[in-house]
Amino acid sequence: MPVMEGKCALFKEFADVDAFPICIKSKDIDEIVRTIQLISGSFGGINLEDISAPRCFEIEKKLKAVCDIPVFHDDQHGTAIVVASALLNALKIVKKSIEKVKVVINGAGSAGIAIGKHLLNMGVRNLIMVDRLGILCEGDDGLNSAHAEMAKITNREGLKGTLADAMRGADVFIGVSAPNVVTKEMVSSMAKDSIVFPMANPTPEIMPNLAKEAGARIVGTGRSDFPNQINNVLAFPGIFRGALDCRASCINEEMKVATSYALASLISDSDLNEENIIPNALDKRVSRVVADAVIKSAIETGVARIK
Repeated sequence: MPVMEGKCALFKEFADVDAFPICIKSKDIDEIVRTIQLISGSFGGINLEDISAPRCFEIEKKLKAVCDIPVFHDDQHGTAIVVASALLNALKIVKKSIEKVKVVINGAGSAGIAIGKHLLNMGVRNLIMVDRLGILCEGDDGLNSAHAEMAKITNREGLKGTLADAMRGADVFIGVSAPNVVTKEMVSSMAKDSIVFPMANPTPEIMPNLAKEAGARIVGTGRSDFPNQINNVLAFPGIFRGALDCRASCINEEMKVATSYALASLISDSDLNEENIIPNALDKRVSRVVADAVIKSAIETGVARIK
């Protein structure tokens, strides 16, 4: 409940969206979906919170089918949107194309899978997903439904092995996993001008100073005491502000992509550098810029009910 109350406070502070927490004492997918569907008429949108994978994917999918208001799982999509925004600006600095970089994501839970899907929508073509058992590869035994789905659209070269194997020659590392699982040697094995986003909290997959010492050009974490904090508060308040303002029936993939580009645009070329690739979480411009991008995309894709 404190987490939910905090999220509600952030909605109000950053985007003047009124929210309050409702906790459902169930882990049954159909029971959760039915409960939310029955009360959805009282709300302009539903933000799902702290639902583990793979349950979260099924719940969101079913809710989108039965609700005519936006349903958004912030742990998935908010994180993915902000990661993509930071990556867009980091790639500008290192002068690499999003279509040509090799990206490795360590952690194939709700956040990792959502980041992977969103980056594919953004144009990434060479994506490797890694979980505790190693690289996800199509045809592997024991994959759950979410992992099997990702294995079909990633790792098209059929690479097998460990995280260290995946990171060799990679341009980008994104961590949503566990502390201290990345070594300096792994970072050293990456491509020149590598981008490293170790986002495990409070202790990242590798500390920023160690990643830099190992050759990383740009490092971003989930922490506010290091440069380039990748914080999903940059996304969800403005996304809901925009969706509510245009009475959107859903939050679709085009709106998420538009949000990533809108966030990235807030860092001007003159201000862009290795330690400034993403707006500060307290930047007052963010929620309005995000909301406007969401509204424009909602109108263009036909899901806005007022213009």
